[in-house]
Amino acid sequence: MDPLSKLFGSPARLKLLRLFLFNDDMAFTSADAAFRTRTAKEAARKELVVLVASGIVRKKAGKGPVMYQADRKFGHYDALKVFMRTTTDLSDSYIVSTLKRAGSMRLIALSGLFTGALESKVDLLIVGDKVEEKPLALAIRTLEAELGRELRFASFSTEQFRYRLGVYDRLLRDVFDFPNRTIVDKLGVTQK
Repeated sequence: MDPLSKLFGSPARLKLLRLFLFNDDMAFTSADAAFRTRTAKEAARKELVVLVASGIVRKKAGKGPVMYQADRKFGHYDALKVFMRTTTDLSDSYIVSTLKRAGSMRLIALSGLFTGALESKVDLLIVGDKVEEKPLALAIRTLEAELGRELRFASFSTEQFRYRLGVYDRLLRDVFDFPNRTIVDKLGVTQK
C-alpha cells in the first residue's frame, strides 16, 4: 500500500483527491469519479461523503445527477494541490509492467505531464510490436487512475515509428525536442 494511502485513509480517497485536485475545472458524478479512479462505486460514494464533509470537494445539485467538484475556496487548497503534484509519481517499472500487458514494447518515452514540459502535445509515446488496442486502452486507464489525470499518448508500430522519425515528424519532435525521459529503448533512439 502506498504510504500516502495510509496517511489519507485509503487508496480510494487518495485517487479521488488526485482526480478532483488535478481536474479542478471539471465536475464528476460519483459513478464517473469511480470509473476514472478505478475504484468500486460504493467506495467512491463513501469517500466522497468524507471529502465533501472536509470541504475539499463540494456537491453541485441541480437538474440531473449530483455532481462533485474541487472547492478552490478550501483553506489549504493550493498547499494540498502542490503537495499532491509533488508526491504523485509512478515508478518507471510500474509504467513498463502496466504497458507490457498490451504487447511487446520497443520504446516508451515520457514527456509532458511526466517531465513538466507543458509545451509537449504528448505525455506518453509508445512504440511496440503486436500492441493490441483494448489492452493498451486498459493500461492507459490504469495509469490515469493512479495519476488522477488523463494522459495524452501516441502509439506506433516499429515500422510507423521509424518512418515518422525519418521524415522528422512534428509529433515526435514535440517529444524529443522538449524534456523527455526514455524508460524503454530497444530501438537505440536515445543513442543518436
